[in-house]
Formats: sequence, structure tokens, C-alpha cells
Amino acid sequence: MTPGAAIAGDAPPALVRAIETYVRHIALERGRSPHTVAAYRRDLLRYAAFVGGLGREEPADITSADVAAFVTELRDPSGPLDESGAAPAPVSASSAARMLSSVRGWHRFLVEEGILVSDVAVDQKPPRQPKRLPKAISIADVERLLEACAGDDPLMLRDRALLELLYATGARVSEAIDLNVDDVIGDAARVGTAVRLFGKGRKQRIVPLGRYAQEALDAYLVRARPLVAPRGAATPALFLGARGARLSRQSAWLVIRAAAERVHLDVELSPHTLRHSFATHLIEGGADVRVVQELLGHASVATTQIYTLVTADAMREAWALAHPRAR
Repeated sequence: MTPGAAIAGDAPPALVRAIETYVRHIALERGRSPHTVAAYRRDLLRYAAFVGGLGREEPADITSADVAAFVTELRDPSGPLDESGAAPAPVSASSAARMLSSVRGWHRFLVEEGILVSDVAVDQKPPRQPKRLPKAISIADVERLLEACAGDDPLMLRDRALLELLYATGARVSEAIDLNVDDVIGDAARVGTAVRLFGKGRKQRIVPLGRYAQEALDAYLVRARPLVAPRGAATPALFLGARGARLSRQSAWLVIRAAAERVHLDVELSPHTLRHSFATHLIEGGADVRVVQELLGHASVATTQIYTLVTADAMREAWALAHPRAR
């Protein structure tokens, strides 16, 4: 078997056992979300399958050259052609960096636990990533997206509540679908209703909702959720699917895409579109970057400051179009 042809099912049993020990550790002791844990497991099984294709059966068999070869393989696959005759597709620099982060975390854990003597991944650098500014849509386009979910159908009320909440709070899609009914709280400080969001590492933050999102949530909770909930097992989840179970991340993303299609919103969307728009519109409105940092749940203000670059670019573009001496 060539390394490029490796799949997760080819991973040697000893490597799989070591990976399962690690993912249990990050789930139970580090409090990572189920989505994060699943991503770590997926990345590491792919890595284990690759090094298994090189003949490595135990964690101690893996060398620093194997780690480097894995990163190279991600960016320039050498596996066989698929059934259509196409070559395997390379992963993006950001995906390769994420996978390497998973690999480095696993090797570091094995050393900390005394399973390995040295960390063969510690010196491996991720591929350079192009600097990309987050994509936000205009306030007018946000309003069109929200109005696409007008109506009294239970699922339409749910969709409106979901989109209003995403834009009002800047929540990640995964954070929104992880909400329980009890996470919508009354705040005695002047902001009215707020939501309790759990970010990366289960770090908690309280974010105000605002009148529009509050009204949309009230309509959903009173007129829609009670009709959907009996279809499934009892669940504390705030947002429910058509069968009464917690709404999945994929379904939430389909809600956004379907709303955009209904109003023929011809803009590039991603699961983070409303989050990026929330941050960009706050910065444009004069909000302090550190306040936006807290609302977004960023560990570092440097992550939030990229939104100041977005607005600076918009100002430069407006100047270039409008100033008589710009051209």
C-alpha cells in the first residue's frame, strides 16, 4: 500500500488505541466539544493510516521524517488515481495546519504520559497560510437574509430565531446548536435577555440578544418548539430539527443557505458569515475592539483585530472611488 492510498481503516491497532486514549483525554480532562473531539480523531486516524503505510506499527516507530512526509503528502498527494481517473486532491494550507496541530498535540501527550521518550513532531512547522480577511455581508444583505425566514410555519419560526440569534450574538454555528433552553437567560442589567454561550474549551460567555432576536426566540419558543418537541425524545436543546432532536450543525448551515437562495442573495456565504458580519458591523459602528473580543470569545485580541483591517480596506476603497485626486 502506498502512503497516499492510506485511509483511516488501514491504521495499525496500536496507533488507534493510542489515539483513542488521547481523544478521551481532550474530551474529559480538557473539556473539548464533541465537534472538536471528532475533528481530532478524524485527523489522527488519517495520520495513523499514513504512517501505517510506511510500516510504523507502534507510536515509538514514528520518526520526525514521517511527520514531515505526512504534511508533504497532504499538500501534494501521491496516491493512485480514483475511479474517474482523477488524482487525489491536496488539502488547503489551513486544513494541513489544523491536521498538523492535531498530530503535534498527540505526540506531546504521548511524551507527557511517558509513553514516548521524545517528541518527533515538535519541530515540524505548518505550511504558510495566505492571509485572508473574513468575509462579511452588508447590513442590507443581512436584513434580506433574515426576512427570507418570515412566516408562521414552525420550522420557519425556528429558522428566523436561529439566524437572528447568530447575527445578534456573533455565535459560532456550533455554539448556537449546542444551546439549551436554559441558556437563554434574563439579565437584570439593562440589556434584557441574553444567552450563555460555550466557546472553545467550554469557556463561557454571556452575550446580549437585543429586541429583534429576543422577539424571534419568543415566537419560536411559544409557537413552534412545543409543536416539534413531541416528535422526538425529551431534549433540553433550544433548536430542534423536524423530528424533535437537537438541530445538527449541517442542518443549521443548510438553513442559512436555503434562506440566501430564497431571496437570491448572490454573495459568498460560509458557516461563519453572520459571525463575521456581526463583528465587522460592530467595529464599523464604533465598538471597542476589546469589547468585540469578549463578545466573540476570542482568547487573544490579535484575532479580533483582523476585523479592523476589514473596515480599513472598506474605507480605502470608498476613498479611491470618491476622492477627486484618488485616480
